[in-house]
Amino acid sequence: MKCKYFLLILFCFVLSLHLVRAQQSIDTNYQSTYYQQKVTLFRLLPDTKDEIIFLGNSITDIGEWTEIWQDIHVKNRGISGDNTFGVLARLDEVVSSKPSKIFIMIGINDISKNIPDSIILNNYKKIIQYIRFNTPNSLLVVQSILPTNNFFTEFKNHQNKDIHIRFVNTNLQVICKENGVIFLDLYHQFLDNENKLDKKYTNDGLHINGYGYMLWKKIILENNLM
Repeated sequence: MKCKYFLLILFCFVLSLHLVRAQQSIDTNYQSTYYQQKVTLFRLLPDTKDEIIFLGNSITDIGEWTEIWQDIHVKNRGISGDNTFGVLARLDEVVSSKPSKIFIMIGINDISKNIPDSIILNNYKKIIQYIRFNTPNSLLVVQSILPTNNFFTEFKNHQNKDIHIRFVNTNLQVICKENGVIFLDLYHQFLDNENKLDKKYTNDGLHINGYGYMLWKKIILENNLM
């Protein structure tokens, strides 16, 4: 009897050790020299009235949002390589101006690092709660993660994750509904006939080109969000 009890304790210990190691193996890192360069700049830039913020990773970062919208109130708060953890760490700067609108797209870099979908979604809940609490009058628009196209091989870690992208997008829509937040489905409008990111909108299978940004703008306009 004592032997069985000892074996049970040993099994539980080994299992807990395995779970801890598995958790530690998840790459949640967002820090880079580029991230630090951008965040220090964002924190030093003066807040202005009625800011419209586009928040996200490289897909947002690449966009020339002020020129796309021909509006000096539109600010780019994208950082290449960022993930949901990185956004959480810099939300204080995002809400400091009490922006009129916040458009957010984040998550594909989490997925590329195999961060569990449940953690991504939980981080999104924290992001939404933080924004709603600190700047309740801001219009918050959560934009779906875009599809990718595995014809291109430059960003291999981001490819063949379609199931995860769709799962996160579907559950983001539910989270937004529960929290009274607008969910904007970009995903389906960027697909080709093979359910991949249409080649006319990308040249690397992950990021979008000028035609992609114009489609993005068109979708926002069609939904009367700008």
